[in-house]
Amino acid sequence: MSSPLVQTDSLTKRFGTFTALNQCSLTIERGEVFGLLGPNGAGKSTLIRLILGFLNPTSGSATINGFDSINQRVDAHREISYLPGDARLYRLMKARNLLKLFCKFREDSDFQIAQAVAERLELDLNRWVGLMSTGMRQKLALAICLSNQASLLILDEPTANLDPTVRGQVMEIIREAKDSGRTVVFSSHVLSEIEDTCDRVGILRSGELVHLEAMAALNRQHRITANLNGDMPDPPDGLADVSVKQVGQRIQIETPGELSAVLKWLADAPLTDVSVQPVGLRSVYDRFHHPASIVSKTEAKG
Repeated sequence: MSSPLVQTDSLTKRFGTFTALNQCSLTIERGEVFGLLGPNGAGKSTLIRLILGFLNPTSGSATINGFDSINQRVDAHREISYLPGDARLYRLMKARNLLKLFCKFREDSDFQIAQAVAERLELDLNRWVGLMSTGMRQKLALAICLSNQASLLILDEPTANLDPTVRGQVMEIIREAKDSGRTVVFSSHVLSEIEDTCDRVGILRSGELVHLEAMAALNRQHRITANLNGDMPDPPDGLADVSVKQVGQRIQIETPGELSAVLKWLADAPLTDVSVQPVGLRSVYDRFHHPASIVSKTEAKG
């Protein structure tokens, strides 16, 4: 079995008394699309910059394809193509010339690939960069980042400032990168992008990696709501992990796995107005970032 492409071990970064990332241990497999979720300030960009070796960790380590992000930075960077969340580009050049310039910086870059990406993103390469909108410059930054054959793509908010049609193209390009065997790590505030594209997701809160979830496992989870008109039969032994909540005559059942056994159990239950829905990433995210959960955490510390 091959080793993970990215690995962090108790990675920690403090700025004075402020802890931006705390004891983060994570592995990202080869050929995986991994999503990072969390609000601003949760630690996503700090984690990315530590993996890249742009920041020195307070403690812990990070490796890319076995290369230490700090001590073997040059070798590690050969594996990566990185799109920062605040990409800044030379403004006194036309987009086409800037794209050609960046393609000369790496041996594995190809201007024809970059040009094709720009066309897919509906970007006019004849425009002066300084006269482009924020969304246009984001498209140009994406074309630069995707012009090479790096084994690892790290994309920090890649669809920021893009319209829905172009967002869809970016997600399709990410899927194509995975199909070609490349690994993609990207952060996003758009849950649907993570759900539609990622193999796994990590949720950060206040500098801590609080949850890891495989999307295949999440997609098997369902929530069943119904009105109960009578006594609810006890679940059989094989459904011990099913969650059942009842408020008055309204019942909610959450199942972490295959639905068929649950539906067989409910077939003879006195239920009406039955609704079956996927749990979805929003439900998982809200466990850690819903205002109610934040209040509960604060009260617990108090």
